[in-house]
Amino acid sequence: MSNTKQLYVFSDFDGTITQQDSNDYLSDNYGLGQAMRVQLNQKVIEGTLSFRDVFARMLNSVPLKYEEALETMKKNVAIDPDFPPFYDWCKKEGVRLVILSSGMEPFIRHLFEQYLGKDEASKIEIVSNGIDVHEDGTWNIVYHDDTHFGHDKSLTIRPYAQLSEEKRPHMVYCGDGVSDLSAAKETEHLYAKKGRDLITYCKRENVSYTEFETFADIHKALIEFKAKMTA
Repeated sequence: MSNTKQLYVFSDFDGTITQQDSNDYLSDNYGLGQAMRVQLNQKVIEGTLSFRDVFARMLNSVPLKYEEALETMKKNVAIDPDFPPFYDWCKKEGVRLVILSSGMEPFIRHLFEQYLGKDEASKIEIVSNGIDVHEDGTWNIVYHDDTHFGHDKSLTIRPYAQLSEEKRPHMVYCGDGVSDLSAAKETEHLYAKKGRDLITYCKRENVSYTEFETFADIHKALIEFKAKMTA
């Protein structure tokens, strides 16, 4: 392998970097409930419903206003404690880290602020959906694109994959759930979280992956991979 190639890490946020999926938490506890959410996610895996429609249904079922939703997330959703050391390693080693999320950027940055500090949170590269907050505090998601995913993560990865062999970076993706289906086949290697919907999809579609439990697993594997790159 060429030692001049950069390593790009594309990662989902909710349920991958966080220990709990913030949107699932809101939906399960304040909206349509866990049983219905699980049932709807299964339909996304089966291809009978679009992620965009299911996600909108989940969020629309949550009656909390923006500030209430934000505070609820900050109190109840934690970042994997092994992620900050991994983030520091990426900065030190020149690894490009890109967050690809079907969540909403303001929520994501606020959670990063809580665990990494405001300065670092402002620097993290995030490609995600947006949010429209109304005068009365109600809010709605603003989708990143017009695809049936609402945010098709493959559209960010694919331009790099299509570069010539000399210019193409080494790329990995880290994910856990139905929002990651569009990205599952787009990188050299996939890290899929243990016990989550992405593994169910990968087994059905015969997609190669490495199972992980925390970012310590990914961190260790990529340290070894990067050592091989420069050997």
